[in-house]
Amino acid sequence: MKKILLIILGLSVVLLADFSRDSNDTMVTDDVSKLQWQDDKIEPQSLKWIEAIAYCENLTLGNYTDWRLPNIKELTSLVDDSKIDPAIYSIFRQRGHKYWSSTTYVKSMGYAWFIRFYNGSHHTNVKSTKHYVRCVRCVRLGK
Repeated sequence: MKKILLIILGLSVVLLADFSRDSNDTMVTDDVSKLQWQDDKIEPQSLKWIEAIAYCENLTLGNYTDWRLPNIKELTSLVDDSKIDPAIYSIFRQRGHKYWSSTTYVKSMGYAWFIRFYNGSHHTNVKSTKHYVRCVRCVRLGK
């Protein structure tokens, strides 16, 4: 029984994201999904949804300009279900609880999905509401 439990625990660790921080301390890379996350020391802004999209599209960080607002699935990948307040992997800085995703709520185009990193839950809110922003980009081979 102990061997089975150890195997299960070992497999679960392998399936978890593997994160690393860049040498400038401004980005975190998920080496499994190949997503790179904004995580600089600049205080995050609380923005309306359309402002959040523009902020990410105009961001230059680490000499990269291909940042975007993450979709709800990507943002959910940062949730650490074993934690609360904040329910995010400890490699990330956390300054607020509610972060926008780029995903519009299908039943009402005036709403979009966000993650509440207090407990890892996801909800919708009116796009004119202000939430925090964490931009993302795809890591390309050799870059």
